[in-house]
Amino acid sequence: MPSDKLKSILHFHGIVFIFGFTAIFGKLTSIDAVSLVWYRMVLATAVLTLFMWAFKIPFRLSSKQHIIMMICGVLIALHWVFFFHAVKVSNVSVTLSVMSAGALVTALIEPIVYKRSFDLSEIILGLVVVVALTMIMQTEYHLIDGMLFAFVSVLLSVAFTLINGKFVHKSDARVMSVFQLGTGAICMSVILFFQGKWSVDLFSINKVDMLWISILAIVCTAYAFVVSISVMRHLRPFSLMLAINMEPVYGIILGLLIFGSDEKMSLPFYIGTLLILSSVLTNGFLKIKKEKRSDNN
Repeated sequence: MPSDKLKSILHFHGIVFIFGFTAIFGKLTSIDAVSLVWYRMVLATAVLTLFMWAFKIPFRLSSKQHIIMMICGVLIALHWVFFFHAVKVSNVSVTLSVMSAGALVTALIEPIVYKRSFDLSEIILGLVVVVALTMIMQTEYHLIDGMLFAFVSVLLSVAFTLINGKFVHKSDARVMSVFQLGTGAICMSVILFFQGKWSVDLFSINKVDMLWISILAIVCTAYAFVVSISVMRHLRPFSLMLAINMEPVYGIILGLLIFGSDEKMSLPFYIGTLLILSSVLTNGFLKIKKEKRSDNN
């Protein structure tokens, strides 16, 4: 019988594997990125709200937290719009290779936000990521639009992570998610209105698209999020970091299996992606070692 810890690790890898399907479903749907994000956030908000109502979880946030969650909701909505648009104008592999640098970009920007000194290792690893991204851009230049949209998505994700990180331990993460997803849905509604897309056509999507969107919203968003919270409590930071950084690997492999030649990249692309993932993993490992030393002193 596997231990509870091993069960938690395998369970969390299963959740990360589900997250890996996010880009796949974005590619499979025929609707535009804004409409896709609107559906995702509306459905996920509804499912999480029903979950909280069923388990009698109170919707409590302070006035300040309401404002912060609204800002985070707009950021995550725009992050998803740029992410899905990147997938649609390029492919799954290119988008996820750029997105995989997100954790290290966060580590490089975090000292500026929290006013602490930079680590030399972070600067070196940051330069490695720059070299890796340059390799990818040079060899897959015809997909540069997707790379640029993906990089904007990374910056929005970093902003969300840094702001959200200050409040994640002060409130129930499920309550925060409902407010963020709900605000994001309202933000997307406003954008759709000004785009002239708030019409009957928005609700006239085909059955196949509705299937992919439903799985994306219910399984890859609402379900995966709620389950990941409970599993994460039983795992060490390194196990979490290792699992989370497997998402682009799972996504790229799934892209190759599902879309075939459309996802086949050049050798320098895979070398560049491997360099990015290695840099992110190394940075996470070094940070955890540093935290352990601090705890022991």
